[in-house]
Amino acid sequence: MTRRVLLDTHVLLWWLGGDKRLSERAHLLLRDPTVTVHLSAVSVMEMAIKARTGKLVLPLPAGALAADAIAEDGFVGLPVTLAHAAELEELPLHHRDPFDRLLVAQARVEGLELISADAQLVAYAVPVTW
Repeated sequence: MTRRVLLDTHVLLWWLGGDKRLSERAHLLLRDPTVTVHLSAVSVMEMAIKARTGKLVLPLPAGALAADAIAEDGFVGLPVTLAHAAELEELPLHHRDPFDRLLVAQARVEGLELISADAQLVAYAVPVTW
C-alpha cells in the first residue's frame, strides 16, 4: 500500500522555498516517488487570505504556487468536500486555527498522514509526522 500524506501549509511553503526548517524526514517523504503527497485546497485558501491581509509574502499568487507544486513535484490536489466540513463537528478544540482544523478533518476522512511541525496536531486522532 502506498503511503499517503497531506501537507500542512507551512510545510508546503518551506518545501517550495527550500527552507532549512523543513525536517529531514519530511524532505525525504516529499522526494520519495512511492509516497502520494496531497496538497489541500485549504492550504491555498490559507495562503491567499494571509497574502491578501499582508501576513504572508508569496513569490506568486497562491493558486499558481499550488499549480506549480502539482505540475513540478507531482503533488495531488485535494478539494474540500462536505464530508471534510462535517468532520469538524467531531474534532475537540485542541487547536483554534480553522485552517489546521480543516486539514486535520481532511486527513481523518481521507485516511492521510499529516506532515506538520505543529505539535498541537498530535492531540487529534490522526497520524502526524515531522
